[in-house]
Amino acid sequence: MGESKGDTFCKQMRAATRQIHAVSDAVVNAKLAFSVQNDRVWADGLLVFYEIFKYLEKAMPGIAKKYEIDNLIPPEMEVTKAFEKDLNFYLGKNWNKNYTPRESVISYLNHLKTLKSKKPILLLAYVYHLYMGLLSGGLILRKRRQLIQIVTPYKSSFKLEGSHVTDFGDNSIYRLKKNLRNKMNALAEGLDEQTKSQLIEESKVVFVMNNQIIRSIEGATAAAVKKLIYCFMILLVFISFYVFKQ
Repeated sequence: MGESKGDTFCKQMRAATRQIHAVSDAVVNAKLAFSVQNDRVWADGLLVFYEIFKYLEKAMPGIAKKYEIDNLIPPEMEVTKAFEKDLNFYLGKNWNKNYTPRESVISYLNHLKTLKSKKPILLLAYVYHLYMGLLSGGLILRKRRQLIQIVTPYKSSFKLEGSHVTDFGDNSIYRLKKNLRNKMNALAEGLDEQTKSQLIEESKVVFVMNNQIIRSIEGATAAAVKKLIYCFMILLVFISFYVFKQ
């Protein structure tokens, strides 16, 4: 793969995903001018990723126990309840009564379930990339929304009570990212070369699956196009931004 002996496993994963990340970036950067001013689209973006994060948080304790490794998602990093608080805020407390995940999300979940049944350790690729992206990009997006609130205080749509998913309280984002990276590197040392190669290959699939989710909201109306644009941006800040910022 061209990595030097001094490269950590996380650096190898990042290098392996750089090409597909760059493809997503080219689209995202062209759309950033549309900004982050639509709460309905923000909520839709939350809805897209909610099921994925929830599944990983439920699966991680079992994976840690099975392989006798550290849980990569400590309590201070869990976001399922934060997603639900934000969705309650934007969509109302009864939003999930008649809620059915969209087809692309179901496909994503089915892929995760297949990995869990065949080789659960491969789910760590999703845990690492999604949470590292959330820690990096989520914080940036939160600050951007705060700036919009300051610039346009008369717009109630920028209330930050709908931003729990990007709020890690008094925990240092730098320390959370460092701990996640260190845990991933440490557990990789105990894996065989085949498993490590599979994790690196699955890292590429993480971005493919995310792109499929984004494409699933594309529609013919102007509103749907705006949602597509915004969710591509969410993909950037939630999932991909950290690749060039670690």
